[in-house]
Amino acid sequence: MTNLALFDLDHTLIPTDSDHEWGRFMVKLGIVDAESFARENDTFFADYKAGKLDIHAYLTAMLTPLAKYSRAQLAQWHEQFMHEVIKPALIPAAVELVRGHQDDGDLCCIVTATNEFITRPIASAFGVDALIACEVETVDGQPHSAFTGRGTGTPSYREGKIVRTEAWLASLGKTWSDFERSYFYSDSHNDIPLLEKVTDPIATNPDATLRAHAQSKGWRILDLFEPS
Repeated sequence: MTNLALFDLDHTLIPTDSDHEWGRFMVKLGIVDAESFARENDTFFADYKAGKLDIHAYLTAMLTPLAKYSRAQLAQWHEQFMHEVIKPALIPAAVELVRGHQDDGDLCCIVTATNEFITRPIASAFGVDALIACEVETVDGQPHSAFTGRGTGTPSYREGKIVRTEAWLASLGKTWSDFERSYFYSDSHNDIPLLEKVTDPIATNPDATLRAHAQSKGWRILDLFEPS
């Protein structure tokens, strides 16, 4: 029987937060007001770490600037972002972790609260085709059309990760019971709902709250890299 391997992304597979870093990158490019956006970006990031993020407000703040530019321009900037920010941060141990599950024949998926525009190329860098991320609305619903600056669907955040994962499994004609073992790797206490859903929760580079929770539950703790 095939096993299921789910991976959070930010601070789990990469030692940074791609959403926050993209915000800083937009400031660097000059496509958002440096002072106000940087301050707002830092506030949202602090709210996320504190477990009180308004995911809808955050998505709007992060996606609104994208609506001003063509997909071709955004793709060019994202390629630069990957080259300058993400690829230098890739950790061999994280790449090997994913590859190990793939080599075992497990069904692998990255499940992240960061939006799909930012994370699709990062998932590809790990060789993972299946991605559950916050969805970005397009003008006419077509995959390559311009962004509206809004999110759409159920955000893959906290309990929303369970909703989206189960919908993805259903699209494959599967449920949790089709897997002998299901793994989820995450660093964040925000992911405790999905961690408690799988058979094998792995607190990976966990924040202090998740580390304490994992220790109390007897969960495996995996440190792939030093905390930033």
